[in-house]
Amino acid sequence: MSGRGYTVFDTTIGRCGIAWSDLGVLGVQLPEAREIETRRRLFQLFPDARELRPPAEIQSAIDGIAALLRGKVADLSEIRLDTTGIPAFNVRVYEFTRSISRGETMTYGEVASRLRASGASHSVAQAISKNPFMIIVPCHRVLEAGGYADRISANGGSISKRRLLSIEGAISPNSKTLFDVLLPVAPPRPQG
Repeated sequence: MSGRGYTVFDTTIGRCGIAWSDLGVLGVQLPEAREIETRRRLFQLFPDARELRPPAEIQSAIDGIAALLRGKVADLSEIRLDTTGIPAFNVRVYEFTRSISRGETMTYGEVASRLRASGASHSVAQAISKNPFMIIVPCHRVLEAGGYADRISANGGSISKRRLLSIEGAISPNSKTLFDVLLPVAPPRPQG
């Protein structure tokens, strides 16, 4: 690899983006409502990256991400991440989150406990909300207490944790989220 690059690629949920450096993946952007918004977000996050053809290692990551988003099994554990500038605690959270198997979920508190940082569930939630490595670091598998599949991190675009977990077969697409519980849909009013 040479320098910083990015590309946008097709998946079953829309056009995703990936940025990389010589050290590995810098970030993955899930689709925004429109491709131009996905590209704009990549540019905001990685202004010094140029649109390039992905090297083999990055193409392998793209293929794995696309497979997972089709509901297939893909191992992304060997993909190198460029964690330069990311706080050490967040790196620990991301490394642990990568070990959560497809179809399984944990709460922020459970992750904190496994990291021997009991009482740090808020810090885990903050780290997850800043995850730049969508899908490669499967932050959608880490939920609020009660198992609510809340909104995904900023790099998640318009995709919800519930949708990603549904693709993986972890939850039913009809499962309730925190949003659904707090703001239930009102029944239609009779007309007339």
